Amino acid sequence: MKLVSAVIKPFKLDDAREALAEIGVSGITVTEVKGFGRQKGHTELYRGAEYVVDFLPKVKMEAAISDDQVDSVIDALTRSTRTGKIGDGKIFVTNLEAVVRIRTGETGDDAL
Repeated sequence: MKLVSAVIKPFKLDDAREALAEIGVSGITVTEVKGFGRQKGHTELYRGAEYVVDFLPKVKMEAAISDDQVDSVIDALTRSTRTGKIGDGKIFVTNLEAVVRIRTGETGDDAL
């Protein structure tokens, strides 16, 4: 089992959710986050004064998936969230030691 976490631009959330639903990923968790990568934020003008915005708004999507879904999930997320501009985001894949469905007590892939 794997945990796929994607940090993406907020306006791409619906596209990503639809792409995951099309390949059979039913459960995701979404968190509003702020951060920066290589773009190091940007400057904005407000009432004539210039100021630096270090942390940009992003959305973090997380989905627990089976091992055989990893490539299709990465492909779906990449296709649906790419704009070709700096700040498109990152996808992280980590191993899951265990998953337990609280309601039924199911474990492993059955709990997904």
